[in-house]
Amino acid sequence: MIFDEAFSYLLSLGHETLTIKLGLENTETLLAALGNPQKHFPAVQIAGTNGKGSTAAFLDSICRAAGISTGLFTSPHLISITERIRIDGESITEEKFARFTSIVRSTAETLVSEGKLETLPTFFEHVTAIALLAFREARVELAILETGLGGRLDSTTAARAEVVAITPVAMDHEEYLGHTIEEVAAEKAAIIRPGVIAIIAPQEDRALDVINRRCAAVGVQPRFVDPASIQGAALGLRGHHQQINGATAVALAEELRRQAFEIPPPAIVEGLRTAQHAGRLELWNTNPPILFDGAHNPASAQALRDYLDEFVSEPITMIFGAMRDKRLTEIGATLFPKASRLILTAIDNPRAASFEELRSSAPREFDRSKIYAAVSPRDALGIAHGLTTHEGLILITGSLYLVGAAQEILKAPKSPGCSPRSAALDL
Repeated sequence: MIFDEAFSYLLSLGHETLTIKLGLENTETLLAALGNPQKHFPAVQIAGTNGKGSTAAFLDSICRAAGISTGLFTSPHLISITERIRIDGESITEEKFARFTSIVRSTAETLVSEGKLETLPTFFEHVTAIALLAFREARVELAILETGLGGRLDSTTAARAEVVAITPVAMDHEEYLGHTIEEVAAEKAAIIRPGVIAIIAPQEDRALDVINRRCAAVGVQPRFVDPASIQGAALGLRGHHQQINGATAVALAEELRRQAFEIPPPAIVEGLRTAQHAGRLELWNTNPPILFDGAHNPASAQALRDYLDEFVSEPITMIFGAMRDKRLTEIGATLFPKASRLILTAIDNPRAASFEELRSSAPREFDRSKIYAAVSPRDALGIAHGLTTHEGLILITGSLYLVGAAQEILKAPKSPGCSPRSAALDL
């Protein structure tokens, strides 16, 4: 199986955001048939609504600075699915991804034929198993697993991590996790099991109450993160909200050190400083500059707005696209007033909001003459480069799927359909 065949097979399982099947039984059965690769290394699992990917990136950077071999599993990807599986900071190769996909596919099909599984595992269950196989073969010393959705029934929970963390909980994915902050927090907090070490980032009171009750129910003493503990530290990721994520990663690193991992203070400093996480307040110093941020819920939109208020004085041309199941009115009320020009575009995703749905999310007082329609991210980039002067800034936001699509276009040589200026960008 070559990479294109492997990716096509995974896509044939259904779009990952529409074929979600929460539950651990399929994943546990699949992993057992694969020889339980997750038992060959200790793991950290990170759940939460906002910041879990950045926390994972910080922790991975810290551990690598300390000379620890790491496997990092995150989602979603921006351009290539191989980005989701990183070993010692590098994305898995297409050849290895295809090889592990073939193994997982064959195993899953055998389990179905033998009646041990009713249906094939989902896209995300497959990719989780692929990652754990890759980590076993690479003999990583530590796996860092970002929860895909929720926690209680997310396939990463089948890895049974000994150390877990919960980043700030907010409303998102209500159709799967619940319609109150308490229900969402309960799904996240369920990764806290008897015997684990639980690191808890700052939370709003209602979410914290749920997390504390879960800890008490399973006999775990939570360890709370103090963002002030890294006050003044240089962070490789932009935005004040990253102080919480960085401090959470440091708390995890300190716990790993108590478990005999050698993580000296200089490695923590270096790891925080050099951490990278694509698509999260990621700035390309092009002409004009382009800022990417996958803000996709009200809390992350507010974090982006705070950054823009403090650090961006240039006129902003905003390209915005999002999923229709997001809180578009709240997100629009937060972000759209910062736009001198607002380009709304659909995304190639079955959940994507249409132009009219996006337009209706703009505040009433927002000047509709500043709104432009784009039929695709490529069209949006062409419009943006035609409208934005050298003194301006292009902001691409609303969804990581949009960020990924835009970056793929901009990284392609001489992308047809974009303006000459965008195609000539030295990226």
